[in-house]
Amino acid sequence: MLETFSNSSDIIAISVVIIGLAILGYLSIKTLITSNLFQKGINLYQAKDFENAEIVFRKVIAINSTNDMVRLLLGDILNQKGQVAEAKALFCEVIDSSPKNPDAYLRLANILMQQEQEVEAKANLVQAKELLQKQRQPERAKKVSLLLDKMTAKLQ
Repeated sequence: MLETFSNSSDIIAISVVIIGLAILGYLSIKTLITSNLFQKGINLYQAKDFENAEIVFRKVIAINSTNDMVRLLLGDILNQKGQVAEAKALFCEVIDSSPKNPDAYLRLANILMQQEQEVEAKANLVQAKELLQKQRQPERAKKVSLLLDKMTAKLQ
């Protein structure tokens, strides 16, 4: 009877290891596929093949919905294509999921300026500037500050 218990324990232990390895293998393959697709999307984006880059970025999001950079790049593409509402929604999603991402605020501010929503745009620029300062990116923060100064002068 003691031998039966030992065999059962061995089977359980082996099963746990096999399941763990299967999960690890699945996640590794998913990561590799996502990484390859992401790189393909970047290459297409840099080559200004926005139609195909959009397709690839949407696939990446379907596999890994937490990739902020993909959402930002897809939003840029959609904004260029005139799909402003969808681009704006993507930038807002990034802000909601990663509120310390200054690039999302900058991109949203850009859309808001295009829509002549200066007050909202300015609020997003201020947030981006503060984040850039906290993240020790003084050059980028200075550029945003200059833009804010121009907006303030324009509004007066």
